[in-house]
Amino acid sequence: MLKEVIHFFDRIEDKVRGRLSHYPIIYAIVGGIGIVLFWRGVWNIADTFNVSGPASLLLGVAMLLVTGLFVSFFIGESIIITGIKREKKVVEKTENEIEEETASLVEMKRDIKKIEHDMGELIEAIEKK
Repeated sequence: MLKEVIHFFDRIEDKVRGRLSHYPIIYAIVGGIGIVLFWRGVWNIADTFNVSGPASLLLGVAMLLVTGLFVSFFIGESIIITGIKREKKVVEKTENEIEEETASLVEMKRDIKKIEHDMGELIEAIEKK
């Protein structure tokens, strides 16, 4: 049952993300509203349990640090990576540039699968000797 629910929302996510990615400002507005409503719910739950401001801050920072989400949430790993590589932000890239990168990644994935296959055959050949 849980797998079916997860699969259902995964399919919807793919469709919605695919459509909204062509309209970044609308995508940002929808995402912003969702984030605000999520945090409003978290805030109300914290108020229900009388969690103080400093305790909330310390607990939140600890949770983000332990899970490795602190930097990626507030800055984003893609911003850090593009800054290090001196690349354009994804928003600044043209659709053709993104398609070229995607094609390149698909080709690399295919090459890796072939290498894995060849390595498996080599290991089998060595084990038979």
